[in-house]
This record gives sequence, C-alpha cells and structure tokens, in this order.
Amino acid sequence: MEFGMILILFVASIPTILAEDISYGTIVVDGTTSIAQTDDNFVCATIDWWPHDKCDYKQCPWHYTSAITLDLSHPILTKAIQAFNRLRIRIGGSLQDQVLYNVGNLKSPCHPFRKMKHGLFGFSKGCLQMKRWDELNHFFNATSVMLTFGLNALYGRHKIKGSLWGGEWDSSNAQDFIKYSISKGYQIDSWEYGNELSGNGVGAHVHADRYGKDLIHLKKIIKELYRGSQFEPSLVAPGGFFNQQWFTKLLQVSGSNVLDAISHHIYNLGAGSDPKLVSKILDPNHLNKVANTFINLARTVQTHGPWSSAWVGESGGAYNSGGPHVSDTFVNSFWYLDQLGMASKYQTKVYCRQTLIGGNYGLLNPQHMFQTPIITGKK
Repeated sequence: MEFGMILILFVASIPTILAEDISYGTIVVDGTTSIAQTDDNFVCATIDWWPHDKCDYKQCPWHYTSAITLDLSHPILTKAIQAFNRLRIRIGGSLQDQVLYNVGNLKSPCHPFRKMKHGLFGFSKGCLQMKRWDELNHFFNATSVMLTFGLNALYGRHKIKGSLWGGEWDSSNAQDFIKYSISKGYQIDSWEYGNELSGNGVGAHVHADRYGKDLIHLKKIIKELYRGSQFEPSLVAPGGFFNQQWFTKLLQVSGSNVLDAISHHIYNLGAGSDPKLVSKILDPNHLNKVANTFINLARTVQTHGPWSSAWVGESGGAYNSGGPHVSDTFVNSFWYLDQLGMASKYQTKVYCRQTLIGGNYGLLNPQHMFQTPIITGKK
C-alpha cells in the first residue's frame, strides 16, 4: 500500500485550506514514482483496556468499549472491520501492564479493573478471563483480523523510586497465556511487550538494558512454544515514546534478530484539553515538527537494528482520550491523513490509530452503540 499520493495531495492542499482568499490552480501528481513502501496491513486500529469510568475533562468517553466489555455481536462493529478486508488490530494501552491473564498458575487474585487512588493511572490490576479471550479470538477469526497483542511487562516487578520500576519480569503468566492461545489454535500475528515504559515512561518506566534482556527471554519463549508450528508470531516492542538514547540501548542489548518491529507512540497535538487543537491541526508547521521523530527513529533502526522495522503502535493525535468536539469531528481528518503520509514516507510499516472505538478519537462512535456492559463468565 503506497501513501505517497495521499501525502502530496494533502500537503499541496493545506495552503489553499488556510488561505483567506480562495485561489484556483493546477496540481500535477506524478503517480509513476513510489517514495516509500508500507506493509500490506499498514492501516491498523487499537482496542484499549480503559473501563467505562475512565474520565477526562469532566466527561467519560470510553463507555463499554474496552477489550473486556466491548459488545462483539454489534453488526456495525463487524461490518466496519470487514470493510478493511483484513484489518490489523492492536490490543493494548495504558492499563496493559496491569492486566493479569486468568490461566495456569496465576500467583495473584484476578479481579476486574477498579478505581484505586494510588494505583498506576488511578486503577488497580485487572483480569482477562479466558472465556473472554475465547470470545475475542472467535470474533477476530470471523472478521479476518490480524492481531497484535500487548503483553504485561510489569508483572513481578516493583516500584523503586518515582516512576522507575525494577526487579525481574515474571514471565510465567505471559507464558501460560501464550501456551493457552497456542492450544486453542489462535492466530496471533505479533506479541508486543509493554506499553509506554521507554525513556522516562508515562506513569512507569524500565531501564533499557533490563528491557532488552527481557526481549531476549521473551523471544526464546516464543521460539520454544511455537516450535514445529507453521507460523511464528513477530516480537514487537517497546510501544512507547521515542527516546533515541533509550531505543538505541534497547537494540544494542537485545541484539540481532530478536526484535522484529520497534514500535513507538505519537501524540503530537498535545493534551486533549488544549483550546488550540484545531489551529494545530490546520497548521502545517506544527504538524511537520514530528518529522524529526520519524527521521531519528529511522536512522536509529538502520544503524542499530536493521533487522527490525518501524511501527507506530499507537497514535491518537491528542492524549488523555483525545479532544472533545475536535478529535471526533471532520477537522481531525487532516491530522490523520498527514500522519499516514508522513509515517509511510519515513519507512513506517504499520500505523495503529488510537482507537477503533473508545475515547474521543475513536473511528467509530460508541455513544449510540454500546451503552450497557457485557457481563462475561469466568474461566
């Protein structure tokens, strides 16, 4: 899939959009030359873990759209996904590193997410029951989804100081979860390790050398568990904001052919509460600032990890659930098109939009679709 033409058309149209006096001209597009090549499943959307009581700016825009409560039987959801032919979906988000998988010899009680004053992001750990995991996979199989699933990278760790977490990652829960998925024949395209733990992190962070060693360990687990299988899922990480020194260290420590894709997150419009969101979206100079991130990441990958490819694992424009009355309107399309073009130009192979549904930045509007929770049974 090539987005060179989209980028040219979008950039060329911005001056006209912003001009006070509309002038007419001729745009010539050379469609014979390719400037970049993306993965066949370049377009991706996310499903998050946020419960319905995740609230920002005096509103609660998530409804019942989390991976745990989303109504998988709704015909609009099914038709929307099928319209992409084969849509890549990434399950992950801020609460990802607090998800427990209720399978095997789980060492902790497995309860639903609940608000907790001193919990990470204000929530407790949450539970993914295997009955719900079965339901998700049956739905994904029926809609031909290509699935990327984000694993819990804080399991077994403890907070050391500030937002720094240390200690050994306890891989037992993830290993049991992967084993269960294999036993059921679930087709997971890629396992992603951790969410926004790079650099100084968001809420929590882990040192790059420790993270790199975890990736070596996880790669061994994947290879061992999928030995003899016709397909081995890719390993993706770190799913965080780009920090050149941290990402470089990660690739150096993990070494050759461990990390298949290096994923990063982008929220280049700032906070969803910013009253200047619209002007930022319509300002090409502001949108172009994030090009440095793409350029520096591409150089880092080429220099220290040419065996891996660059992914945008999550991008919603404005953070904290997006901007109300902006992220959910037509004007946000200009930011999205610009991002698709820029990402592809700098050799990004996958671009995951936050979200498929949920928050103010969802591609689908949840307000009239999912008003009541779906209650699922235990394992």
